[in-house]
Amino acid sequence: MDAARYALDALEHAGLAHVVVAPGSRSAPLVYALAEAEADARITTHVRVDERVAGFTALGLALGSGLPAAVVTTSGTAVGNLLPAVMEANHSGTPLLVLSADRPEELRGTGANQTTQQLDLFGEHVRFATDVPAGEDPRGAISTALNAAMGRLEGIPAGPVQVNLAFRDPLTPALDGSEWERLLPQIEAPASLMVDAGTPLGDTATPAASPSSATDATVVLPASSHRTVVVAGHGAGPEAEYFARLLGLPLLAEPSSNARFGPNAIGPYRLLVERFGPESAQPIERVVLFGRPTLSRQISKLLADTTLERALFLPAPVSWFEPGHRTELILTQWDQLVGFAGTGPEGWLEAWQAAAASAESSLAAVIAEQAPPSGAGLSGIEVARSVWARAQQDAGSNLMLGSSNPVRDVDLAGTPTAASNVTSFANRGLAGIDGTIATASGISLATGAPTRVLLGDVTFLHDSGALNIGPLERQPQLQIIVLNDGGGGIFSVLEHGTLAKAANYTAAVERFFGTPHTVKLAALAAAYGWDHVLVSTTAELTSALASPVRGRSVIEVRASREGLRELHLSIAAALK
Repeated sequence: MDAARYALDALEHAGLAHVVVAPGSRSAPLVYALAEAEADARITTHVRVDERVAGFTALGLALGSGLPAAVVTTSGTAVGNLLPAVMEANHSGTPLLVLSADRPEELRGTGANQTTQQLDLFGEHVRFATDVPAGEDPRGAISTALNAAMGRLEGIPAGPVQVNLAFRDPLTPALDGSEWERLLPQIEAPASLMVDAGTPLGDTATPAASPSSATDATVVLPASSHRTVVVAGHGAGPEAEYFARLLGLPLLAEPSSNARFGPNAIGPYRLLVERFGPESAQPIERVVLFGRPTLSRQISKLLADTTLERALFLPAPVSWFEPGHRTELILTQWDQLVGFAGTGPEGWLEAWQAAAASAESSLAAVIAEQAPPSGAGLSGIEVARSVWARAQQDAGSNLMLGSSNPVRDVDLAGTPTAASNVTSFANRGLAGIDGTIATASGISLATGAPTRVLLGDVTFLHDSGALNIGPLERQPQLQIIVLNDGGGGIFSVLEHGTLAKAANYTAAVERFFGTPHTVKLAALAAAYGWDHVLVSTTAELTSALASPVRGRSVIEVRASREGLRELHLSIAAALK
């Protein structure tokens, strides 16, 4: 118990605010120490019965707060269930602290129950891993781990860490009336951990290049002029929008870049890139990249085009980049980037804005013309357009976008707004569908703000265990919008959609990629105590979204995978 209390002392001293607990016996000392700390209002705990859900909830808490969040598990397979969340945290550069309880050294390798090799279980996916023997003071190990998690170690980006804590019996506090005289820490803003609450801790947190420090008064505009485009990938941040606006350049921003706003943002950009190709009257000459692009083949092709001059802005180490593996010019200084990009020549931005306006009109027309028959439900693109627009009306709220089609549909159909009114999130580190609901729950709990999550039915079912939030737990303000088309729709818009038209492959594509199901989402929501409403028309969806996000609710949108490929082909043809 003393070792566990010292561990909590270290967490508190570092300013860590949130710990997620998955129940177990070997981790009991940590749990009782957490209970004592929460009773003193020194830390906030959250209990989840599923370790995978617990891991992604902690991930969301870290994303929402911009500070490390911890997850506590017992020994054995419990620790292994954290691997998906740790992998996502690794590739997204999110500070996640794993506190794994373990058997003492004398029980390891003896066949003792629930005993395995837990240290280094996560391999290269953690920035730091250490084993604290039973009875030793863990504060030094936890301090080092948190510094590593925050990217405070030279040359190492932020990311997940593991502290493996061994405990001997007894695993519970003594009931003899004695009290442990813990060292009351002097709580102050720890310089080694605290960050500006307004600066999201993501892939490319770049305070030195933020709009607040790089203003018109301090930036000397370059004399050169180039037909440059600014690509804002995941985690780029609002500095990408400021950069594009400062130099008069078109901005091609993914939804989770949090740069998809302002007068320079181009909505359906990925279908407009070819209009400004080598054979056009105004071909793209240079590309500037902020963050990590993950969504479209058109942007991947653009960034791989060695006939263009391309620069990647990397002011600090990021988890997804290894030197020598990308072909862009790597720039680390803001003034270097400004000089490389140059200002947009006369008419360059206006040409993109005109193309965007025309494309938005064409997109709306195709959506209306290709709408599913009455009673068949809505298309994912129409739902994405509506959810994005509604979320932007709730200033200070959050929007979590599920992988597969939803985030891509928003990227295509989410009209940029004049200002940034919502913080967008997506698990784009590895772009898995697992843990989406749990991550959104953690974001809501960390920020205290209403949070919407748009996802598909397969993603919803994959993380349905995250709906289980006990009656004694803090409840998120979470609205889940589920596009239910009875399976995996994304494969129909990929090459598999062509194979599905061939008689020999139709059944195989539907079974192995469509993965049809007949789950009653209303019954599932009711079983976990969530409100549920089913919508199948635009008017019903608009009405359901109009209500403020309060408590826990599921909006199930009836949809069909029939005609999805044809809809995307029609949009591509109309926007070329």
